[in-house]
Amino acid sequence: MFNGLADWWDGVELWLAQAWFPVQFALVMVVVVPLCLAAAWVLDKVVGLFARRLAPGRDDDSDGSA
Repeated sequence: MFNGLADWWDGVELWLAQAWFPVQFALVMVVVVPLCLAAAWVLDKVVGLFARRLAPGRDDDSDGSA
């Protein structure tokens, strides 16, 4: 199974490396940019969730300063 996947990926990689530059650019804009944006959005949400859980709330301020 992995040999078939590796052979397929090698073919895709070879095709992409030999493609005309505007085709490469269009594929990056259509595929890679949305994937990066989605990954950044998910990472932002996960970090925000952990930050809210680990940071003290405004009501938890015990030093008495306002």
